[in-house]
Amino acid sequence: MKFLIDNIFLVAVAILSGGALLLPLLQKRGNRVTTLQATQFINQGKTLILDVRDSDAFAASHLIDAKNIPLKDLPQRIAELDKFKAKTVVVVCQTGTQSSKAVAQLAQAGFAQAYSLDGGIAAWQTQGLPTVK
Repeated sequence: MKFLIDNIFLVAVAILSGGALLLPLLQKRGNRVTTLQATQFINQGKTLILDVRDSDAFAASHLIDAKNIPLKDLPQRIAELDKFKAKTVVVVCQTGTQSSKAVAQLAQAGFAQAYSLDGGIAAWQTQGLPTVK
């Protein structure tokens, strides 16, 4: 007990740093899928791949059969996706941060099975999975 009292600052730093490491695990990150899960969805055949990067990044490289609607245009163009509401939608961006915002917008529009690709297209390419240029 004397050690804890004498080193209260060090104990506090240790507790705070441990909490900081656990915080990302405790936060709700929305519906996410790994590259393996996304591949399984795609292989089942009833999946829309929605790429929310800008047109230039999409033209450089994208997943096979992906539909491109930039995130800034999604609220105005979400009606184009109404016919896919019954399908699984995997949303892709560069690293997975922008796609989470798109998944939230899709969920508000009634898409029950919308998922963000964890790590984005960068993770997809790191795994050596196919893309179209």
